[in-house]
Amino acid sequence: MFLSNEIKGDIYRIKGKVDFSCFLSCMKSKGFRFLFFFRKLKETKKTNPLWLFYKLMYRHYFVKYGIQIPIGVQIGAGLSLPHFGSIVINSKSKIGNNCNILQNVTLGNTKRGQKKGAPIIGNQVYIGPSASIVGGIVIGNNVLIAANAFVNFDVPDNSIVIGNPAKIIPRENAVEGYIYNFLGEF
Repeated sequence: MFLSNEIKGDIYRIKGKVDFSCFLSCMKSKGFRFLFFFRKLKETKKTNPLWLFYKLMYRHYFVKYGIQIPIGVQIGAGLSLPHFGSIVINSKSKIGNNCNILQNVTLGNTKRGQKKGAPIIGNQVYIGPSASIVGGIVIGNNVLIAANAFVNFDVPDNSIVIGNPAKIIPRENAVEGYIYNFLGEF
């Protein structure tokens, strides 16, 4: 099949298995469709005739779905965008494996101060609706960022972040019930 390991990971996160019928089913999802063309464009060389097609489709869904993820963003396998709309991610951000990003999320940079830069998101991170994560901060592994949270500080592994101003609540199983079909299971 013509799918990279990252795309297969994205399919697995949604369906729990990877085959052609799962791929076709996933293509009905707006978030997956955008992510598919994002990944295909990123992995295709400009000299390949398909590059232009992937670029046009990526730009089309970039505008149509309101998902602003520049090609420079490093994204691990198994990203899930279950809802579309108003997702804005800075081009210098990094996102690990097995992450969920919901609608109205911003991963933004700051241009000055101690936290200058863009966020680095670990593995198994759930970012709830309308959460804002800004600055050169590190979000650890197994972290749940609740809806409407504003995060501009480092977050340790195994934590729940809630509120505005945000508070950290240590929790060993922070994303249990929120993230499923972890990669490594297929």
